[in-house]
Amino acid sequence: MPTYVLFTKLSPEISRQMKERGKLGRAWLDQVKEKCPDVNFIAHYALLGEYDFMDIYEAPDEETAAKVSMISLANGAFEAKSMIAIPYKRFLELTQEI
Repeated sequence: MPTYVLFTKLSPEISRQMKERGKLGRAWLDQVKEKCPDVNFIAHYALLGEYDFMDIYEAPDEETAAKVSMISLANGAFEAKSMIAIPYKRFLELTQEI
């Protein structure tokens, strides 16, 4: 299954709800699991910088990955950027094909 990386920047309103962060994050994850049952989360990180969170997950296709991003936007994300991730070993194999 393809691997995707989701970078999320929360809206200012949601960012101010620090003490509710765990509850809000759990609600988001529950919604993703309900609407995208084939998604397999690998890692979740809080970031100090341009984005607030980074999630690494596997999804069967780009449409499912788009749904994960849209669920983030519907739950208070100001920005959600998804990118496909290619394992480094496979990347090196691809370089040999050009």
